[in-house]
Amino acid sequence: MLRRRANGESVKQIQPDLIIPTGKRKGQAPSVASIYRALAEHEKQEAYPEAVAAAHADFAGLQDADGIPRPRRIRIRRPGDPLTTEEADLRQRLQTSLARTQRPPPGNHDRSQRQSLY
Repeated sequence: MLRRRANGESVKQIQPDLIIPTGKRKGQAPSVASIYRALAEHEKQEAYPEAVAAAHADFAGLQDADGIPRPRRIRIRRPGDPLTTEEADLRQRLQTSLARTQRPPPGNHDRSQRQSLY
């Protein structure tokens, strides 16, 4: 596409020969606006290669930084599988938390169960 554009062909002449390889519009030609966006992005990368390299380095650094949650592999438990130490600890904490939330707070009893003194 870049070579044809450099040879003076218009984007409208180039568009029918391009094919989208993946995604929802796979096999179709991209819109003229998409081609212009791609050309502008390419020109920006050519004009500021150091900025592109710095952005790539920053992104790579973020991927290695501690404290950023990342997806991790898990093991799907079957009903009869024994719990790991972490799973047993989590179960205990959840049950304790649930038991605390189900108890009525002190001094806030149901008034219909109180006996009248009169």
